[in-house]
Amino acid sequence: STIAVVAIKKILNYRLVRTCLENDNLTLNEPHMLSLKRMFGIKGVRRTSQAELVDFLVHRGVLRSPRVQQVMKQVDRRWFINEALSPVNGAYEDHPLPIGQGQTISAPHMHASALELLQEHLVPGARALDVGSGSGYLTACMAKLVGPDGCVLGVEKVPELALRSIRNIKHSCPDLFAPGSPIQSSPDVARSAAPAGPAAETAVTEVGHGTNWRILHGNALTDMLEGEPPFSAIHVGAAADEMPAELVAALAPGGRMVIPVGPRYSYQSLMLVEKGADGSVRSHPLMDVAYVPLTRPSEMEDGYRAG
Repeated sequence: STIAVVAIKKILNYRLVRTCLENDNLTLNEPHMLSLKRMFGIKGVRRTSQAELVDFLVHRGVLRSPRVQQVMKQVDRRWFINEALSPVNGAYEDHPLPIGQGQTISAPHMHASALELLQEHLVPGARALDVGSGSGYLTACMAKLVGPDGCVLGVEKVPELALRSIRNIKHSCPDLFAPGSPIQSSPDVARSAAPAGPAAETAVTEVGHGTNWRILHGNALTDMLEGEPPFSAIHVGAAADEMPAELVAALAPGGRMVIPVGPRYSYQSLMLVEKGADGSVRSHPLMDVAYVPLTRPSEMEDGYRAG
């Protein structure tokens, strides 16, 4: 068919250009050559800006929606990495990076994929949930997509990461804060508001908020979401052993959730979950992924109970 022929030509053209770039067989000035090499992901050439990273994801076919492209250009990944663990010049490479406490910031193509899958539900005025919000990167992107009349809730179980994510968003997206908004000054703040002992396992503490978003320190697999209105879009940034009933219940009729499900420290399936207007739920796998575990209270990441 005509469509098949066009697709084959695009593939051949992509491979031809990539081969020419790898062998320096294109007659271009140095800045243009470097820009193209970064765009095509040629090894040994690091991208140097968020715009170059987004262009790379567009050319890979991961990013298609102009809205998502615009937002990802506005939320600079360099502010969300942990510079003590990863060099700044690696911020725009397409792979996960450690951010501390055994957690990672996902590879940019996974962030892009999640936003593309949810973007029809991340409309102005929508409510969104980011479970395992970690660095805060997707929380910030979601906040920009739902606009000032929307609401995004980020939930993070590690208090240090929850606190750091507020600072990350402040640096990258000051427009998501009301003028003069304070930031918590110490990781102990997140802990000090939570009770000690068994009650701490299900405690919920607001670490910070902005114009249309909040970050909570807590565990989304408790009853913490029962008092929240349902969410039109849910992203889960850690792998569940099985589909969590708590998160399915938090999904609004007509809503969509993206969640990795499968065994720990192995490959999982990225699942697309949709809830019908009548409350019926259907899901199907999209691709193989590898995420850190989504744990329940008192549960260690290796599956054993703490204590």
